[in-house]
Amino acid sequence: EKVTNRGLCAVAQCESLRYKLVGGLAVRRACYGVLRFIMESNAQGCEVIVSGKLRGQRAKSMKFVDGLMIHSGQPVNEYIQQAVRHVQLRQGVLGIKVKIMLPHDPKGNMGPRIALPDQIHIQEPNEAPNPLHPESEHKQEKKDLLQSMSGQMPQIPPY
Repeated sequence: EKVTNRGLCAVAQCESLRYKLVGGLAVRRACYGVLRFIMESNAQGCEVIVSGKLRGQRAKSMKFVDGLMIHSGQPVNEYIQQAVRHVQLRQGVLGIKVKIMLPHDPKGNMGPRIALPDQIHIQEPNEAPNPLHPESEHKQEKKDLLQSMSGQMPQIPPY
């Protein structure tokens, strides 16, 4: 199926990395190329993990991280795209994991419509005119106003 933005699709980037490795490109160079392409596609963050026999007999894992990545909570379900693929090489099988954190998109085209819960939006203050000189109320006027109002209101007996 056709993807609107290839840089924000974890499956497409995982397959791209897979073909680079099968083609004989060095692991570090291939991973940094994919990482850069994802971040240039306006992703908030990404993580690429390649594990297996990278060089020599001993298997190890290499992790490449850039940007912001959330790992827990409900927003992970909306913001994180994951893909896992395997590559068969001469030495053995390599495992590839690609995680992409999508950007917030209010329209919902490029990323999730729901904002992150810890995102803060600062509103502009009201355009109320500032007073030219300070004003204060006199206490006597307040007392008179309260006494005139108490005559109108029925007294409620205390319980």
